[in-house]
Parts: sequence; structure tokens; C-alpha cells
Amino acid sequence: MKKFLGDDFLLQSELAAALYDQVKDLPIVDYHCHLEPAEIAENKRFKNITEIWLYGDHYKWRLMRTNGVDERFITGDATDWEKFEKWAETIDDCIGNPLYHWTHLELQRYFGYYGLLSAKTAKEVWDICNEKIAAQDFCVHNILAQFKVEMIGTTDDPADSLEHHAAIKASGLATKVLPTLRPGHLYNIDSPNFIPYLEKLSKISDVEIDNYSDLMLAMQKRVDFFHEMGCRASDIGMDAVVFEEYSPFEIDVIFNKATSGKQLTQEEIDKYRTSLMVDLGIMYADKGWAVQYHMNALRNNNKIMFEALGADKGFDSISDAALAKSLGLLLDALANEGKLAKTILYSLNPAQDDIITTMAGNFQGGGIKGKIQHGSAWWFNDTKTGMEKQMISLANNGMLARFIGMLTDSRSFLSYPRHEYFRRIMVNLLANWVIAGEFPNNFEKLSQVAKDISYYNARNFFEY
Repeated sequence: MKKFLGDDFLLQSELAAALYDQVKDLPIVDYHCHLEPAEIAENKRFKNITEIWLYGDHYKWRLMRTNGVDERFITGDATDWEKFEKWAETIDDCIGNPLYHWTHLELQRYFGYYGLLSAKTAKEVWDICNEKIAAQDFCVHNILAQFKVEMIGTTDDPADSLEHHAAIKASGLATKVLPTLRPGHLYNIDSPNFIPYLEKLSKISDVEIDNYSDLMLAMQKRVDFFHEMGCRASDIGMDAVVFEEYSPFEIDVIFNKATSGKQLTQEEIDKYRTSLMVDLGIMYADKGWAVQYHMNALRNNNKIMFEALGADKGFDSISDAALAKSLGLLLDALANEGKLAKTILYSLNPAQDDIITTMAGNFQGGGIKGKIQHGSAWWFNDTKTGMEKQMISLANNGMLARFIGMLTDSRSFLSYPRHEYFRRIMVNLLANWVIAGEFPNNFEKLSQVAKDISYYNARNFFEY
């Protein structure tokens, strides 16, 4: 029986262990996350383990609710100690859930605690972690240095001033923290916040937005500014991918209708969104950026809790919306313009893994290795089985050796052991194929593939 989280954790053979030795100390390229640039700029120091671990982690919140914990101890007014205690009670019974692994990896790697978190040990762990957090060397910049984080791609609104990014750059921080442009407020033309957002965008771009052409002029100015600030990628969350044929005249009419406060039909919304994705995609390609599409999340399902707490509080799930046809039409429209950028495709629905891998194969080329990527197992798929399934799909129908690997997609600075988790799973998968006689036992080749997936492919893909 193996020791829990021992040196051979998730490594089922000597070959897997040898491959892990090749990748374990490589730098981290965390090309998509939700860390706050302001916290990096100020080199934040945290009050306690609850602040850094539980304040915004809807993964943990969902499990606590499932364990019968009252909302007061999750997002409510309970003390930080009380919230931590409830999490300790919850995690003790999370057998088979990746959070059990992540929680204990983080306790080991950040705090040197090799015991198990439970109701019985909660006070002990609370004291150990908080003593470490109170120390002068426990701050954001030192965390990034400890885990060799070479690049972070944050998630940033087009109307953001990026002042915190400027401050980070001026600080001399070794980690490159690059903005990622995410125009979600523009995509949601049917939102009541659309018109107020246009006013905000108009002000920061210094463009009076009276029509769709003005909107594109404002966005071109923001894309230019983001590029100057180091941005090398865009990102968009599309709960369902749409593609509707449209004419420029129709888009003008739809935009004017929306800005007049009139309700749009679903067909009009879809035509506007199609035009927006094509026009922005052309801008991104002109800059040489990578484009990230996050698809098929069904968000804010619990209306009562959404009205009480707002978005991103743990009430989202996997969507079964159709994907293949609309995604293919969108990529083809950009390819026909000669403006299909490097693209990363993520679906929250694991049943669509093979759809994504085969769709990516339709649009590879241009002398770019892995130009169209099947993105890392995302969100609810960020598990041992989910990662294996995504990589097997990619290997079956594409080139796993060109995969750009792991990202945290996290709001927490304690998430970097997830890269270790991924690397262990990845090298074990490679080793198992060799042991089964499905690939030659060529250690030099295997080592290079493992290193590329862990670090070098992402480093080359984003060209930062």
C-alpha cells in the first residue's frame, strides 16, 4: 500500500517516477487564471488561511453546501475561524474528490503540514498555517518565486485601465503578469448592463459610441492599448456557441435597437454575437494573439441564490448545448478572412472532447505547431479522470506532444500545486502506454514530450 501523497503520488511505475523527475522543477506558465492584478501589485499579505483559501473558492463552497453546512459559514457573517472549521469538517469526507488531494498538497507545499485536515486537527492546522502566513516571507511575490511561476495570464475587461499591470511591471517582479482581454460585457448585448457598459468603454477609449462601427473603433483602441501593456491573448466565455449569417446593415440595426432600450429577438442576439466574434477575432489575429473560447457552462442555475449572492458563487454546471456546427462555422469564417489566430478551445462538457479535438484538426496549419489547441481539462473536468480523458482524446485524434498543458483557472494564490498534480498525471499516462507496449521505451523522446507539455509548448505558444 502506498503512502498518501508520498513521493510516488499518482506515479504507478519507475518509468513514471523517472519522467516526473524530468519535469517537476520546470517553471510554471499559468496562462489563464482569475488572480487579482491589484493583489500582485501590492504584494498582498493575507490575514489568515480562510482569507486565502475560502473567500472566493466556489469549488469548496459547493462541497460545504453538499455537506449540509449553513450558508452563514460559507458566504455569510460567520468568523473566519468558524468557516475554516466547517471546511475542515467537510474535507474529511471528500474521498475521491480532487479537492482532497489539492487541499493536502497545498498544506504540504505551502505550510509544511503533512497530517490530515479534519474536525479533530482543524485548530492545529489553523494555528500552523496562520503562523506561517504572519511571517514576513509569506506574500504574493514570494509565493510566485517559490513555485517558479514564469508567466501569469490574468483576466481583464476592455475598460480596465490596467494600472495594476503597469505597477507590477514597474516593480521588477520576475514573474511576467500579462493582461488577457475578455469582452464578456460586450458579448451580452441582452444584459441590462450593456448600455451602462458602453458608456464606460466610451469614456476610457475616448470614442463616442453611437453605432456598431464606433464600437469597433473603441475596441481597436483598447486592443492596441492592451497589446502595448503586454497582452498576448484574449478570452471569451460563451455558454453556447452561436453562428448566424448576417449583413453589416443588420448589425447596425440590431445595435441601434439594443442601445435604444428595445428588446432583441434571439436571432438578433445571435447575429450580433457572431459579428462581434468575427470582428474581434480579426483584431486579435492582426496582433498575433492567442484566442481562448470557454464554452458550454450553464451558469446561475439557482435563481434564489443568484439573487442573494450574485454570479460565480457555486451554482453553475455543465451544459449539453450543441457545439460542433456553430463552432466550425465560426472558425471557418475567420479562416476565410485569413485571420484565424492561434486558438484554444475548452468545453465544460467532457462528452465534447472528441468534437473539439477533431474540430481543431480541421484548422491546423500556417507552419504553427499546435495552432488550434484542445484546451486543458477545465473546471468540473479538472480531475484525475478528466485530465486523463482530455489527453487521451487529444492523443487519439491529434498530437498530445503539441499540447500546451495545464493552467489553474483559479482565484487563489494557493493553487500552484495543481500544476504538480497535472504533471504527475500526465507522465504516468505516458509511462503506462510504454509499459503496455503501445509506445517505444525511448526515454529521451518521452522526456522531451513530458517537458514540452509541462512548459515549453506554452512558452512558445504565447511568445511572451
